Formats: sequence, C-alpha cells, structure tokens
Amino acid sequence: MKIMGIALLMMGCLMAFSLSLDILQGFDVSDALYNAVRPFRVMEITEVFVLFFLLSIFLVETAYVLIKKRNEDK
Repeated sequence: MKIMGIALLMMGCLMAFSLSLDILQGFDVSDALYNAVRPFRVMEITEVFVLFFLLSIFLVETAYVLIKKRNEDK
C-alpha cells in the first residue's frame, strides 16, 4: 500500500510541476492540462496495451500482498 501511495504522490507532484511550468510559460489552465495528457493520445495500440498490462500487474500484485497480509493476521 505504501508503494502505491508513493507512486501516486510522485505522479501528482510531477503533474503539478508540469502544469505550473506550462502556466508560467503563458498557457491557459485548459491548455496546460491538455499538454499533460497529450502523450497518452498519440500512443499506438500496442503501447496502450503494454501500459495497461503493466498497471494491471502492479495493481494485482498490490492486492495480492494486501490479501496475504490480512490472512496472516488472522
């Protein structure tokens, strides 16, 4: 659970940094948000598949560790 929290915190901080740099360069907030998600729009289908596959492996592993810890506590 700590790993997932750290990963989400890092992603949030990096996105906030990216958005603040875009805003400081003179972009509107909507344009800055569009620039933040644009790399995901130009991905090919195989890249999207690999991204979701890796994310699903991460989530399944995290869920497995949580379930294993709960069963050990009982």
